[in-house]
Amino acid sequence: MTRAASSRGKSPNALEALVSEIRACRVCAAHLPHAPRPVVRVDARARILIAGQAPGRRVHESGLPFDDPSGDRLRGWMGIYRETFYNQENIAVAAMGFCYPGTVNGADLPPRKDCAPLWRPRLLPLLGGVRLTLLVGAYAQRYHLGVRTGLTDTVRAWRTRGAGVMALPHPSWRNTAWLKRNPWFEAEVLPLLRARVASALG
Repeated sequence: MTRAASSRGKSPNALEALVSEIRACRVCAAHLPHAPRPVVRVDARARILIAGQAPGRRVHESGLPFDDPSGDRLRGWMGIYRETFYNQENIAVAAMGFCYPGTVNGADLPPRKDCAPLWRPRLLPLLGGVRLTLLVGAYAQRYHLGVRTGLTDTVRAWRTRGAGVMALPHPSWRNTAWLKRNPWFEAEVLPLLRARVASALG
């Protein structure tokens, strides 16, 4: 049974109630360098799910996912504008960790390990309209695909997967060197990504 089929008949109130639970979550409070502010933006009608890593500092402050230069680059990769991206009927954003984990030596820490197993099994079945899932970064790829290969090999294996999922590097400026070392990503993957995004949005 597909995820879309399994979620038919579920009340929209179930998703609203779950989002309220997520936003009230304080499970990791003792381990965060700030007050928890879970960031999740979902709608049962959304056609694309973006599974990223965790909010950065700027997103923690605004409460809006990918509201930063990484988001600008991601939207460029997808070939869409902010208005399309932030229309919740188009795009759902649910990272592997909903709270900003803080930094060490200037780099963002990984998402808290408690978050994904706590919330994703309940959240994903309620997103029945999703046609395309974008796995942004290694943490999302390991969870959703079960892979333990390196990022480059995982992204490069796009030919072996169905049209409903694509693995992407994180669009952070820290990956600029990776993009330069791997020109096939821009030449081969981005045209396919834009075509699949356009098809999913219909």
